[in-house]
Amino acid sequence: MTSFPWPVGAATGIGSLPGTDIAEAQRIVLGELPDLPHLPELPARGPGADMIGRGGTFLPEIPIELYAARWRVAARPGHDLRVARDLLERDLDTMTEQAGAYTGTFKVQVPGPWTLATSLALPIGGQVLRDPGATRDLAGSLAEGVRAHIAEVQARLPHATVLLQIDEPSLPAVLAGRVPTESGFGTLRSVDPSLARSALSGVITAAGVPVVVHCCAAAVPLTLLREAGAVAVAVDLSLVRDLDTLGELLDAGMGLLAGVSGDSAEALASQVRDLWRKLGFPLKSLPAQVVVTPPCGLAGEAKVTAALTAIREAGRRLTADLD
Repeated sequence: MTSFPWPVGAATGIGSLPGTDIAEAQRIVLGELPDLPHLPELPARGPGADMIGRGGTFLPEIPIELYAARWRVAARPGHDLRVARDLLERDLDTMTEQAGAYTGTFKVQVPGPWTLATSLALPIGGQVLRDPGATRDLAGSLAEGVRAHIAEVQARLPHATVLLQIDEPSLPAVLAGRVPTESGFGTLRSVDPSLARSALSGVITAAGVPVVVHCCAAAVPLTLLREAGAVAVAVDLSLVRDLDTLGELLDAGMGLLAGVSGDSAEALASQVRDLWRKLGFPLKSLPAQVVVTPPCGLAGEAKVTAALTAIREAGRRLTADLD
């Protein structure tokens, strides 16, 4: 029987939460998601707290800066990168203070190489993605940065098992050749799946811990993620169309972070049960293999505590199905 890096009936968040108080956000996460808490991300704090700005802190050889309200590769580290690093350090200090004695699985998030390559601009203009050499260098730098980041988290949480989430919302567009050029009048050439898999695999291998890849877009390349080394995928269930491939991967032992939304814990749990029945799997295997999550981050959620409570209770309702 496959062993998963989370407890039965677990629930977790995807990453982002509203607000600017990291201490409060971490307290909420530890209180509402005790079985699989995560390091919150608070993009409302401004540039450097956003996904791409934070991603720049994991690129040791590639400094980034803000130019015309957009992140781009810089000649040398500057003020913008210092702000992003300071925010990350503050978040890690808060995590250490509040979760230093935690003994379960704790999740942290980083943007993936393809999402960074589509979102970062080159100094001469255009996305990093348009330059194969720059894209390759970015993926290699990210692998080194992720290795160091995970080592630091493990040192700060010595009793916990670390789970890494790699966010790749842009990957389906990269593979399909649907990434707009900087002008918006065209699209960049599609990336060969073998190259996409190799870059992602390099980051997963460097992490040295179990990795889940999150993609809240349609047409998630499930097989590619499995072949790259992910132990689980995190998807928005409302966007999943290829049930056959999902079923094959789950049958082979892959985990699922099931993104659902609804008005109650029972509504959330029902969506997960319905999927499981469509796939033809027995309900007894569901609570161990599936983690209930929101479909994406909750940065725009007004009642975040209630939303996380519902997610947690949905996970526990799935466990109650075993009784």
